[in-house]
Amino acid sequence: MTSWVTNIAINPNTGLISCQIFKGFFFKFYLLHINNLSVCPFLLAIIGRLLDCLGTKISKIMATLGVNIDHIANVRQARKTVEPDPVQFAFLAELGGADSITVHLREDRRHIQDRDVFLLKETIKTKLNLEMAATEEMLEIAKKVLPNYVTLVPEKREEVTTEGGLDVKSNVQYLKNFVGNLKESNIEVSAFIDPFYDQINYSKKIGFNFIELHTGKYAELSGSEQHKELLRIIESTHLANDLGLVVNAGHGLNYNNVKKIASINNMNELNIGHSIVARALAIGLEKSVREMKSLITSN
Repeated sequence: MTSWVTNIAINPNTGLISCQIFKGFFFKFYLLHINNLSVCPFLLAIIGRLLDCLGTKISKIMATLGVNIDHIANVRQARKTVEPDPVQFAFLAELGGADSITVHLREDRRHIQDRDVFLLKETIKTKLNLEMAATEEMLEIAKKVLPNYVTLVPEKREEVTTEGGLDVKSNVQYLKNFVGNLKESNIEVSAFIDPFYDQINYSKKIGFNFIELHTGKYAELSGSEQHKELLRIIESTHLANDLGLVVNAGHGLNYNNVKKIASINNMNELNIGHSIVARALAIGLEKSVREMKSLITSN
């Protein structure tokens, strides 16, 4: 469907919405306000849902880019040497426009090492997103590092990469205690989950601040099946917004499939690693990050 609304901007401070129609005519209106000119999030969620149906992007709210540098560490660990250093490459990613740096500290330390995490926290200029399993060992490390936020992920030693979302529904009480412990150290917590309603609802009940929707299935599909999965991700984003959760997404996103995910209204951040590092082998990390950032913000 081609939208007759070509551009919409929201000023959260005043509640003013400006709309451009047919690239020539403008109109403005105000949202209802509550609590001293605070924009009602429920109304914003409704507007976001309508705009996704129209294919219209809220220009004020665009997704940011989190760059996963695990694969830099993969190359280093292949020879058990000191280079390439993922800490140095995080600097290049930030030069390219990365809004945050993501690393997954695995139980078997197959790529990222403890030293990397501590140094990144001290040296990067953006934000540190620490992916980890919900284990006591990782809890203690997180409380020492104090990353900007932690993303809890499932982890199996035999997998090449994370194969699916965390089953929060089956681990409610354990995860509620675990998340609460992280929050006591002022660490915001995200759950990497599949885009299913029950997983989103239980993420809210447990107390997560964020969710990260697993886009692996979307990335693997094509044609009408991929479109169906895209609609599932869109509806999952709206449901999470309605519940007050901030929505990130990631896994399998690349230069060919990222734009439709990035265009979802109220999508907060996309975490991308493999495709950026793969392209960096040809053109350099700073440029490959810059190209991905341009795709995400050009909607």
